[in-house]
Amino acid sequence: MIHRALLLIAILNYATNITLTNAGEFNRVLSIGDQAPGWDQLEGVDGKMHGDEEVAGHSVVVVAFTCNSCPYAVDVEDRLMALSKKAIELGAVLVAINVNTIEEDALPAMREKAAERKFEFRYLYDPSQRIAKAFGATTTPEFFVLGPDRKVAYMGSLDDSPDGTAVTKLYVEMAIADLVEHRSPSVSETVPIGCRIRFARVRDKRR
Repeated sequence: MIHRALLLIAILNYATNITLTNAGEFNRVLSIGDQAPGWDQLEGVDGKMHGDEEVAGHSVVVVAFTCNSCPYAVDVEDRLMALSKKAIELGAVLVAINVNTIEEDALPAMREKAAERKFEFRYLYDPSQRIAKAFGATTTPEFFVLGPDRKVAYMGSLDDSPDGTAVTKLYVEMAIADLVEHRSPSVSETVPIGCRIRFARVRDKRR
């Protein structure tokens, strides 16, 4: 019941928030083919600072916005670990980024989660939330697949089953495979289903 309620909320949010702009069908900031934002000095669960220069040698990069607390993010953990391994096999790399600032999603909790689940991919933290805003990410989990030119080739859901119980289309993996073979992804954008990112409220200084 919780998943169904969250799914309905996510769909309603997109139905009410999509505007007629130059952005993607389901993203209010980026379109397919746009240059992806870069990132720098994001602390990882390994205690080191990370930037996008670390993945410059990979032809395809997957950026996954996720967190610890969202039920959808929890459900996707096993598939995220499998995707990371598959990406490496295909010559790609996965980078996971969390921007939520509540205690259960903060860096100490991220370290515990990464150690418990034995994450082998980069799990980075951006409490400023700027990177998520730059990508136009609004949910956890939400995925962006970047090609060799670091332009957005795919964005949206990991696959076609939010809770992972009935997966028939591996959207992100399909996009990676297409890019590796120098093809445009057959599916380039889908609705990202998950929990809303907890963006901090910004006061209107004009008041």
